Amino acid sequence: MSIRINNSYYIYNMKKHIVVLTGAGISAESGIKTFRDADGLWEGHDIMEVATPQGFAANPELVLNFYNQRRKQLLDVLPNQAHIDLAKLEENFKVSIITQNVDDLHERAGSSNVVHLHGELIKVRSTGNDNDVQVWKTDLVIGDTCKKGHQLRPHIVWFGEDVPMIDKAVSICETADILMIIGTSMQVYPAASLMHYVPENTPTYFIDPKPAIDSNKNLTVISEAATIGVSKVVKKLMSDLE
Repeated sequence: MSIRINNSYYIYNMKKHIVVLTGAGISAESGIKTFRDADGLWEGHDIMEVATPQGFAANPELVLNFYNQRRKQLLDVLPNQAHIDLAKLEENFKVSIITQNVDDLHERAGSSNVVHLHGELIKVRSTGNDNDVQVWKTDLVIGDTCKKGHQLRPHIVWFGEDVPMIDKAVSICETADILMIIGTSMQVYPAASLMHYVPENTPTYFIDPKPAIDSNKNLTVISEAATIGVSKVVKKLMSDLE
């Protein structure tokens, strides 16, 4: 689209902004287990032991080994079709992905604008400085330190810790033209609050095999796995451009 100002033409990028909220369900089809099993355990461990500052203080070796195993698993899996389809949307839309997942499958699929609410498994940070973050794809052990000598820890937002990216996520949601929610029940806060920050009457697509809500005026619920549901929504959005 172009408009004329003072006898000059200016071309404006009028791509609609799609905001995508993703959870464990989108990565499950790549072989990554969801965060917690039905018994409340994560890979057989009590959450309080491996996902809290207190657990790390009590047994740092256990915690580091736990995330080492998760990191190895991540490096052995690939993005699935849902990740790939979301990345392809960038050809015709502005796309912002806000994920509760700690994997890098969105990035590996080609998505260029991803906000990780709960941290990133392939990164570590200094216990002496939260802003000292680095990429780390091998095992992290006791004695691995930052340049100032502080032990490194997983770059994961544990229970009881602040979610530093939540304000950025809110700002992104406030500019949404279209909202997609994929593979998450939207029951965990503060992530669950994000859908309430999109502008009123924003078309919303909720993709989950067992959704806890029903379709309404602006909400389309798709009771499918991520790979199937995302494909359906992407096809619709592309057809709407024709």
